[in-house]
Amino acid sequence: MTRTVAVGCPRWPIVALDLPPDVPAAVFFANRVVCASPEAMVYGIRRGMRRREAQARRPDMEVIAHDPARDARTFERIVTVVESFAPRVEIVRPGLCVLAAKGPARYFGGEEELRERIAAAVDEEIAAMRSNELHLDDRTRVGVADGPFAAELAAMRGIVVTPGTSPSFLAPLPTVVLDQPALADLLGRLGIRTLGELAALDTARVVARFGSAGEIAHRRARGDDARLLEPRPIPPDLTVTRELDPPANRIDIAMFAGKAAADELSAKLHELGLACARIAITAQTAHGEERTRVWRYSAAFTPAAIAERVRWQLEGWLHDDRALSGGIALLRLVPEDVGPATGMRVGLWGRRGDVSDRVRRAIARVQGLLGPRGAQQATLSGGRHPSEQVTTVAWGDPVEAQRPGLPGDTTAHGPVEVEMPPWPGRLPAPSPSLAFEDARSAEVVDGNGVSVGVSGRFAAKSSPARVRLKGNGWRDVVAWAGPWPVDEKWWDESAHRRRARFQIALADGTAHLLSLEEGRWQLEATYD
Repeated sequence: MTRTVAVGCPRWPIVALDLPPDVPAAVFFANRVVCASPEAMVYGIRRGMRRREAQARRPDMEVIAHDPARDARTFERIVTVVESFAPRVEIVRPGLCVLAAKGPARYFGGEEELRERIAAAVDEEIAAMRSNELHLDDRTRVGVADGPFAAELAAMRGIVVTPGTSPSFLAPLPTVVLDQPALADLLGRLGIRTLGELAALDTARVVARFGSAGEIAHRRARGDDARLLEPRPIPPDLTVTRELDPPANRIDIAMFAGKAAADELSAKLHELGLACARIAITAQTAHGEERTRVWRYSAAFTPAAIAERVRWQLEGWLHDDRALSGGIALLRLVPEDVGPATGMRVGLWGRRGDVSDRVRRAIARVQGLLGPRGAQQATLSGGRHPSEQVTTVAWGDPVEAQRPGLPGDTTAHGPVEVEMPPWPGRLPAPSPSLAFEDARSAEVVDGNGVSVGVSGRFAAKSSPARVRLKGNGWRDVVAWAGPWPVDEKWWDESAHRRRARFQIALADGTAHLLSLEEGRWQLEATYD
């Protein structure tokens, strides 16, 4: 195994924001904590916690939206510093990079000396980037071990793992460190809770039961992840090049070419039934200046993941005046660590892939034209109102599992189907098929033609007999249920809402969700 140095910061999204160390803050994605500042962690705010619970623990906490592109831009300066110790640095994600240890360790007098020098150099660069003092817990962590995965975990502890002992170092660690929540959850239910227990299993049985994801996890648990895919010679025609004339100084122009190059590379890999776990991105200026960055992925790159890394890298280069002396005149993508794309099916007439693969590639092209937020997908979330129970995230970004209050994120291409637990104040099933963004006016009267009201204890003063919706005539009520009380944000006078909701079926065969708030009836949703 190749001796590997891992350089990273466990809370890079917070460090990149340049916040004072005593400010409570958290970065959120899909209403879950991605990263919390040391001051917020004092109050028990941890990764994966829901936004509601986090704000309940610290109401004055600063809420920040997750922006991987911003994190990648700032991390480019750190990679440049690490590159001064070795010419080839692989970026795993914004906040973590790896490099081979053999040459630099020999030059600097040993792995421990190399580890200390890199940590000091990166901390010095971070101090120059920030206007605020860095918290002690957020300083750079550097580790050395056999293979990138073991080195990453060694970096979290700031240690050097003795050569040949990475399997024993990994053995007692829980399976959650694999960063595959769905797989770790399944393994836990099967009684496999540590990497040592996973590594002890027969490889063929793991692959047969868990597929390619299980094979990668098994190799990592054994400390054998120098190459994530089965070695395969790289065909020379896989390199994709794009020339930009005139050279691009703006990210939108450069990204248009980058997205086209990423799509072409994905198509070439797809046609040959190949996948890659590393990709080299090279930019060249009109003066002949050339910069290359290597990105490593935890498994095989998807088309969306390739385009995302290209966008991050281009933004990092074009936002740093020291990175390139001019505009980008040539962009080149070279796949590395290429192997067979396992799990791909051959369809009718020899066509490889399925409709969902083609849809994903088409959506990726739309994102290249409109930006990452130009194509979004819906995901279930918690909420009392029907319109609050579905939120949207950018296509290709990870989405949270469909279970509020419980950990376990997944990806847009592999959601975890679990039961949605009850939300306090949430309407019982079935859910409405059409929820209106803006409630529409309505009228509800009893048999005497008097508007139906609700008492202070949320009890109906009379039975609904007829309903008139905006733009329609009066309709007789054949069945109704409620009222369902909602008393939200009673602690904040400016945001306090108190309303009662009714489910009402009309004689024309339609059913609606109506609410009474401050004496006014409104139509909120319609049932199919």
